[in-house]
Amino acid sequence: MLKINNISKNFGSVEVLRNINFEVSYGEVVGLIGENGAGKSTLLRILSTMLKPDSGTVDVCGVDLIQNPSMVRENVGILFGSEAGLYDRLTVRENLVFFARLYGIPLSQAESRVSELAQNFGFENFENQFAHSLSRGMCQKAAIARSLIHDPQVMLFDEPDSGLDFKSAHVFFNFLDFCRNKQKVVIFSSHSMENIKLYSDKVVVIRHGEIIEVFDSHSKRDELSDRKYNEFLFTLICGET
Repeated sequence: MLKINNISKNFGSVEVLRNINFEVSYGEVVGLIGENGAGKSTLLRILSTMLKPDSGTVDVCGVDLIQNPSMVRENVGILFGSEAGLYDRLTVRENLVFFARLYGIPLSQAESRVSELAQNFGFENFENQFAHSLSRGMCQKAAIARSLIHDPQVMLFDEPDSGLDFKSAHVFFNFLDFCRNKQKVVIFSSHSMENIKLYSDKVVVIRHGEIIEVFDSHSKRDELSDRKYNEFLFTLICGET
């Protein structure tokens, strides 16, 4: 479980996050939504240990993020934006083995892990292609595998659907179901109200660095029509009807 307690962050005199509180259970996918500048990316970078909060605590599967960032980092998978984060001059397999080795995975286990992911995510036919030659959909599969190479319990995605075509987006959202079935803790941010609605178990709305609302997406979908749901979400995000 991921527990976020009273997280705040300032950049100079600018207050970016203020007293952020929510929890994510195992097997739960949380959609994080808000306007540009609301604080979504800053929060995800804190959870990934890239940034240190000014105050508050984060419990990541029983480990204190502030006190033990390196231990937390070993248990977190990251995919920020729609960029694959691969080295162009390496093949897909070479990239993934390289990242596995960075996490301290022995070479033989790394090779086996890449083969397992290639089978699970359907990139066996291009695992020996150089990264620079991959299509957008291929890159997305390779990026997903990279984020999973060390089998983390927590997955963080910052606007992973940005700029993706339909096929690549479909690959990613199928992956969310994979994470849910594997009982992983998942947070993904998006500007798409439709994707937030369809793929989140719980929705966290941030406006001007504060949480405006946390609600169960399944219940809200049952309660409201598609149009009413979008209107409800728009009002929360923008503060206007």
